[in-house]
Amino acid sequence: MPKGLPQVVKDHLEKCRASAIAAVDAYNRSGSRFRTPQYIILITIAWTGIFHAIYHRRKRRPWYRLKTSGTGKGVRYAKVDGDPKHWELSECIKQYFGDKTPPERKNLEFLIGLRNKIEHRHLPEFDLTLYGECQAALLNLEGLLVQEFGQKYGLAEQLAVSLQFSEVIPEQKAKALKALASRAARSVKDYVETFRAGLPTDILNSMKYSFSVFLVPKVANRATAADAAVQFVKVDEASAEQLDRLGKLNVLIKEKHIPIANLDRYKPGEVVEELNKRLPAPITLHVHTCAWKHYGVRPSAGAANPERTRAEYCVYDQAHEDYVYTKAWIEMLATDLAKPAFIKQILI
Repeated sequence: MPKGLPQVVKDHLEKCRASAIAAVDAYNRSGSRFRTPQYIILITIAWTGIFHAIYHRRKRRPWYRLKTSGTGKGVRYAKVDGDPKHWELSECIKQYFGDKTPPERKNLEFLIGLRNKIEHRHLPEFDLTLYGECQAALLNLEGLLVQEFGQKYGLAEQLAVSLQFSEVIPEQKAKALKALASRAARSVKDYVETFRAGLPTDILNSMKYSFSVFLVPKVANRATAADAAVQFVKVDEASAEQLDRLGKLNVLIKEKHIPIANLDRYKPGEVVEELNKRLPAPITLHVHTCAWKHYGVRPSAGAANPERTRAEYCVYDQAHEDYVYTKAWIEMLATDLAKPAFIKQILI
């Protein structure tokens, strides 16, 4: 650990690094059915550790103070079982970021809320949908370790390609979607969708909120070029030339979809028709338009990249050059549009 640091700082740094490595080990462990929940719990412990290390190095005790009556007896701290009551991760975030809301803060707030959910219920197999936020939390932690304590205290040597991923066959996709649709998953699923829907576009698309990459097979034409099997390209930091190359590669490696008359997809008029069967008061296409604009589920007409949708709710049909909507979109609107106040809020 770092020389010259107080022992309390070293202890919290050790806790941070050990928890992060354990989190990745839990996520990557073969056959684990509980890997994402284990990862989330351990990575939040790691983040708590680094914040406590930072505060102690700054000679600031990350402990809750007791309200004093002004008797001049100095600062008094709350205690739990005789020990000072430390700030939990939520309080550490408030103290560290203040009134700023960068993507890495929203990433942590998302994981904290998800951790609170999974502590009290079974979490279905959400690995496919949460990978981006999980990976971003790890990379953000690595970045903060290096920023605060130097390059040699990062995690790069312990963690190569961090969280494992693999090609997902249709049968596995169907299983995951079935898990998401189950009654037991609804509370967690609603939390995930609501949190993401409330994020500004710049944060939602930030690599520090959710890490999304192209994994491109690399063929080395000489031995010295084969030093790294995988290269990560951060899209939000790529040059125009790199983005152009990635765009061409995306065309080459994009998964082939064979549409079957837009199975389980609904055109706007069909969405409105379905909703009017369930809502107490009828709605119009205009209300539906206001809804998708409010939630940002698709770009506006004429956008340069019409395919950039929130795929759980809306998909761009390239063959017909229009948009179709999912059952999940109908389910969410059936709840929201039953509230007159919500309709007034979104009408434009």
